[in-house]
Amino acid sequence: MEKVQTASAPENGVAYRKAKLWQIILVAFNAFNGMAVYFLIGLASYSASIGYGIATVVVGGLLTFTRIFDAITDPLLAFVYDRVNTRWGKVRPLMLLGWLIQTIGLLCMFNFFSSKGHGIPVFLLFYLIYIIGYTIVNMTAQTLPALMTNDPKQRPTVGVWQTVLNYLTPMVLNIVVYTKLMPAFGGSFNQAFLNITTWLCVAISFIGVVLVCIGISEYDKPENFKGIKNERLKVRDMVDVLKRNKPLQSYILSAASDKIAQQASSASIVGTMLNGILIGDMGLATTLSMIGMLPSILFAAYGARYAGKHGHKESIVTWTRNCIIANLVMILFFVVTNTTAGTQSISKMGVTMIVFVALTFVVNGFAMCVTTANTGFMADIIDYELDRSGKYIPAVISGTYSLVDKIVSSFSAAIATGCVALIGYTSTMPQPTDAATPGVFWMTMFLRYGLAILGWICTLIAMRYCNLTKGEMVNVQKRIADKKAAAQGQSSEN
Repeated sequence: MEKVQTASAPENGVAYRKAKLWQIILVAFNAFNGMAVYFLIGLASYSASIGYGIATVVVGGLLTFTRIFDAITDPLLAFVYDRVNTRWGKVRPLMLLGWLIQTIGLLCMFNFFSSKGHGIPVFLLFYLIYIIGYTIVNMTAQTLPALMTNDPKQRPTVGVWQTVLNYLTPMVLNIVVYTKLMPAFGGSFNQAFLNITTWLCVAISFIGVVLVCIGISEYDKPENFKGIKNERLKVRDMVDVLKRNKPLQSYILSAASDKIAQQASSASIVGTMLNGILIGDMGLATTLSMIGMLPSILFAAYGARYAGKHGHKESIVTWTRNCIIANLVMILFFVVTNTTAGTQSISKMGVTMIVFVALTFVVNGFAMCVTTANTGFMADIIDYELDRSGKYIPAVISGTYSLVDKIVSSFSAAIATGCVALIGYTSTMPQPTDAATPGVFWMTMFLRYGLAILGWICTLIAMRYCNLTKGEMVNVQKRIADKKAAAQGQSSEN
């Protein structure tokens, strides 16, 4: 097999580790697993209600509890990551094991035991099994960009491919599920619909994990997991990272606030209220809004170039500001075209619907640029920690981030279901045929766009306290190269 490519960087004298384009693309197919499972788990509230008879308010509480459990498992599994070293590598066995566990949980929760007369304990048990498996896959996947390349010009390329597939996967799923499967199974959320959707998502996730294993195979070797100091992972390493890694602190505040908004706004009940009730045609609205994402990919490509030129931190700040403006414009659009007082839905207004698709294109495009920058920023933080402490501990970085992120964002499900309960949905879920009341309108605006704006404001505040600029990352890579050279020299003398 061809050796990993390196390229000298005359501006700092560092021989950067570089990946091949086909490897970057295959690893980016982790989106097949991540987004297919993310799409399916967005239907968990419907599965709980339809398959297990759990009330809406109780569902929110259960999902909040499971999210906290999810957060606790992340740092614990960092110890597993640190100790796994097999003849087949480290990350590939973990990816496949995690996929198997999460699939057992999902099939049992959504299919095998659903609508069989079981209640909360069974639903909760299989949800927790899914979480353990998904955590193994997700935590491992977060370490891959830093493992593949440390070239500041190539890292945004990793981010852009991941971002594109992270958007395309749910886009296609939304079109297939809501325009093909849902009408074929009665036009509403029911057990037959959940069964077929579960099998579809599980199959897609398996394809994604296999492609990732192929793409990362050249880098899944013991020598690529060594730091300047090669010591066993300890609990105090996690505490030290959280206390002393300031870029990680900023990233946690930024990403956690964004995650609350993202998960609350992407809940199926919010999509139902927006596309099915306010716009008036769930299938058409889903299709057109997904089509509006396609041109947004151009933003992601431009965002990658921007990050390569200006650094990940500056990219996050720039595109976050643009996101705030775009979402405010989207809210204004819905206020102007509000049809709650009349009988005509937005889906019947040709020009208005075109404007909605255009605005969706801009909103999603800016969001893609933020996501692309965030992917590279996490890899930068891993290298920053290697420079700071001498330890290559990517699972600790991702696990520590996930711990805080998931505890905070665990309230997203409760926020979505609680807000919906405030407007009358206490024992049932919104359906596309429900009336477009003022309560539905304003709650949809808050959950879909308002929460996102609040999260992005937190991001701008957090980034003011982060010094991991493009120039600083050049210095970080230079110091790492010098320290590794010195450590190898000492080892040779001994």
